[in-house]
Amino acid sequence: MERLLSNVIGFDDAPFAPNFRGNVKVVGAVYADSRFDGVILGHIRRDGANAAANLARLVADSKFAEHAQLLMLQGIALGGFNVVDIFALNQCLGFPILVVARRAPDLAAIKKALLQHVPGGTRKWTLIEGLGPMEPIGQVFVQRVGLTQAQARSTIDRFALYSHIPEPLRTAHLIAGALVHGQSHGRP
Repeated sequence: MERLLSNVIGFDDAPFAPNFRGNVKVVGAVYADSRFDGVILGHIRRDGANAAANLARLVADSKFAEHAQLLMLQGIALGGFNVVDIFALNQCLGFPILVVARRAPDLAAIKKALLQHVPGGTRKWTLIEGLGPMEPIGQVFVQRVGLTQAQARSTIDRFALYSHIPEPLRTAHLIAGALVHGQSHGRP
């Protein structure tokens, strides 16, 4: 029988203007089963290369680290094209990483943007390519490290209470929007 993953932290980035340069806020919504348990706030660099290191530090330094069993991400990149090395993140934290998206990404467009317009684009594209294509699970698409497809499906099913997006990610998205706009809006 596979281990039930019940203590989850879902991260999403805050909105930012198209011409913005600098640090982008990230929000982690902490859940213990269906109970919203807390928030982790931090930042990553817009189009940078520090997402995995910063997320690992935020989680490890939090009071939630001892009980965390899974980290969810709203997409593989935060803050524009700060691509998260989920293999490194998994290794640093010692627990599984689950990337969730509403739809499969347009990999050709992402590759073109990375290679033509983003510093370090080749390295970032290599990270994305190394993960392989996203897998459909229910109404979302996922990439995963450290958990089986069955565990991913079970986790999505348990945490997608009010939307196709699991609650830790939906909550992180709502909080991140409110930090910037004063109130939450939009779909994750």
